[in-house]
Amino acid sequence: MANEHENGTNYTIYENGDLGEVKIADEVVAVIAGIAATEVEGVAGMAGSSGKIQREIISRLGMKVLSKGVSINVSGNEVEVVISVILHYGCSIPEVTAAIQDKVKSEIETMTGLTVTSVNVRVVDVNLENE
Repeated sequence: MANEHENGTNYTIYENGDLGEVKIADEVVAVIAGIAATEVEGVAGMAGSSGKIQREIISRLGMKVLSKGVSINVSGNEVEVVISVILHYGCSIPEVTAAIQDKVKSEIETMTGLTVTSVNVRVVDVNLENE
């Protein structure tokens, strides 16, 4: 399986001489990681570096930033992921973060064919509200 870093944002994950190639943007890998993390019970949300104005514009448009709080580094066919999350108060941080690591690794590898070498989880806040 070929996997080449091109133009800083696209990676060739599959080549078939007759039919062509399949490329995936690094933003897609980040979105996969973000969605996977939010599906884990105990995760209240993602914490990101989006500015207040950007978040307000996006929320007014009814859109979500699915890669918010996710940073990835792709080298060859390997991916390193850093995820910043907000957890619900009262959940077991070690259990939830381990579940996040497992889910993110599994989803990225299944959907892209890339190998996840690390998933680093940063708990940046605790949500005290009942949702």
